[in-house]
Amino acid sequence: MNLVRPKEPVIGRVVRSESCMAGRSASFVRHVEIDVSGTPLEGNFRVGQAFGVVPPGRDASGKLHAVRLYSIASPSWGEDGAGKVLSTTVKRVIDERKTDDPQVHDLFLGVCSNWLCDVPLEAEVAITGPSGKRFLLPSDTAAHDYVFVATGTGIAPFRGMIKELLEAPGGPCNSQIHLVLGVPYGTDLMYDDLFTSLDQAHDNFHYHTAISRPERGPRRYVDRAVVESSQIGELLQGDRTLLYMCGLKGMEEGIYRHMFDLGVVDQYLEWPDSIERDPANVGERKVRAGARCLLEVY
Repeated sequence: MNLVRPKEPVIGRVVRSESCMAGRSASFVRHVEIDVSGTPLEGNFRVGQAFGVVPPGRDASGKLHAVRLYSIASPSWGEDGAGKVLSTTVKRVIDERKTDDPQVHDLFLGVCSNWLCDVPLEAEVAITGPSGKRFLLPSDTAAHDYVFVATGTGIAPFRGMIKELLEAPGGPCNSQIHLVLGVPYGTDLMYDDLFTSLDQAHDNFHYHTAISRPERGPRRYVDRAVVESSQIGELLQGDRTLLYMCGLKGMEEGIYRHMFDLGVVDQYLEWPDSIERDPANVGERKVRAGARCLLEVY
């Protein structure tokens, strides 16, 4: 961890940048690959970790921009198979900045996300890291089954994890793997072609989508997708299943409540003695994810 500190970043090069969306969308998300060969990160990152990007220029106070963290979306052996190229999933941050004065408002563009999406191939990027030691695959991947739940760009680490499980040089992992991806619109699905093809190629991999603002039909969120899948429910009741969740904070509470129905809440959550084990209390700050529940929310 932290082989490269924010105050002394090293230089990587962008070698690939392309949209990873299923169609035309109001969101703009790109898959970006960065060559880190010759830096301390080469061969020394793991999927589930993050790396930092330091955008050029200075902020409004004149200070150098702070580092921004991005989840690694490539398997631990990199996009190139030799640990020299890592990737991430970058969403452009575009918003209208408002003030207390209704006459004062303007467009806010995320400093790092838009710069990273705009840079041309072979452009230099100041990078740091890697960071993170818990949100990782286990050392013995075959000893577990997996339920991955993502919203939006929370899909980034699961792209790398699923590729690592199914495309390992020694052959695919035979464990049961379920991926649930939630987005507002069908065109917002990221890496949809990849996951669809993997679902078709591997009997043990199952791809579920949850569209919260569909053109037709009822809204569906990731917690409902988990509740409505008997396969996922059976898997969560098993004693070898790991549950990973990445994305918007709050998505996990509906899944935690479902654990009461399955009778497995103590297998995935740690409860302090001061809080009653009740579905209404799953949002309490002191109720924490246990060893079999890996959480990365924002």
